[in-house]
Amino acid sequence: MKDMELLNSSEGKIVLARMYGQQQVAEQTTRYQSLLQAYREHFGVGDIEWFSAPGRCEIGGNHTDHNHGKVLAGSITLDTIAVAAKVEEPVITFFSEGYKTKYVIDLNDLSPRPEDDGTMLLVRGIAAGLLEFGYRIGGFQAYISSNVFSASGLSSSASFEMLICTIISHFYNEGALDAVAKSKIGQYAENGYWNKPSGLLDQMACAYGGLVAIDFVNPKEPIINSVHWNFQENGYSLVIVNTGGDHADLTDDYAAVPNEMRAVAQSLGASVCRDLSPEDLYANLKMVREKAGDRAVLRALHFFEENRRVDEQVKSLEEGRFSDFLRLVTESGNSSWKWLQNVYRSGVDREQDVSVALALTEMYLQSIDDSACRVHGGGFAGVILTILPNDRVDDYKTWISGMLGTPVLVVNVREQGAVNVSDLIHATTKD
Repeated sequence: MKDMELLNSSEGKIVLARMYGQQQVAEQTTRYQSLLQAYREHFGVGDIEWFSAPGRCEIGGNHTDHNHGKVLAGSITLDTIAVAAKVEEPVITFFSEGYKTKYVIDLNDLSPRPEDDGTMLLVRGIAAGLLEFGYRIGGFQAYISSNVFSASGLSSSASFEMLICTIISHFYNEGALDAVAKSKIGQYAENGYWNKPSGLLDQMACAYGGLVAIDFVNPKEPIINSVHWNFQENGYSLVIVNTGGDHADLTDDYAAVPNEMRAVAQSLGASVCRDLSPEDLYANLKMVREKAGDRAVLRALHFFEENRRVDEQVKSLEEGRFSDFLRLVTESGNSSWKWLQNVYRSGVDREQDVSVALALTEMYLQSIDDSACRVHGGGFAGVILTILPNDRVDDYKTWISGMLGTPVLVVNVREQGAVNVSDLIHATTKD
């Protein structure tokens, strides 16, 4: 079977239902069909394959990975998809839906250029990272589309990175790159080419699939455990509210969080907060406050509590104690707001989009016993996450979007991370 025939097959519909939910099959089929049509308009007919890499939601462990902490995160049903074909020339050529730019990257020259935008830098960085980690690279052409909000805390950049890694892994490395390898390469691109001091959380959550607890005690070999819990089947929805703020230019705010946590650790002779206990801080509080500052101390306290909470969140889901889980999500959000202080920018009083969205949502949720909300992702701007019963979702969406005038989306955790969709369909055919 070829192209749309493969996607429209019974096996194709099964795969789309697994990835997006049964109610999304028709919409996703149309989306993929439009992508193929756009590819053909730019590149003609060819031997293509489908690829997908999800965005991610963060449930617990806000800003802990960079200090070797623990997180609970999941791949979501919003994703970046591509129609791609392998080419003989060592050149990557692609278009992105909604943009007129034709991106052309010569793999013989991976040094960043002054005229490169962020997309070009990431692709060059990924190719360079693949070589650095001992993998092969080669050319392809693709048309790409994404419904992951840009600059919103859903990790649109990591989703894109994992998509590019998956394409090259499939075409030139026999699919050998696992989630950890892809994540390290994405981090390599962000740190070295994009000058963004990111950890591995975003990439891991996009690459791996499902709800996962990740322990970064050894960042080179993170410990990953799947957590089997389907929110919608248990009567709940994850609702992402775009607060209207843009976190694209907040690099300094993001960098200050890990730097201040490390300053606390270093004042006590350690490298990162994971090397400390709360008692170490209590015993030397006066000295640490003087050396690192009070906000740094608060952020370190947040780190210790978040690590504990992630363990408790996982345990509560495994034991079916969903009310306790929601309480812990609320505690995590409150800690991010009060101790981590990543809900608003220091000194900026007229633009606190996340704070307003959280305050309104907290008021709305007062009448709902089992519910939770929290800042989502890096914070300072972007989105919030609300967890509430399925039968209250439509009312909440209407209410909060009417108040804020910003997009609201319902997502679910999907089991597939960054994948070759064509391979998934072929595997289903064999089954």
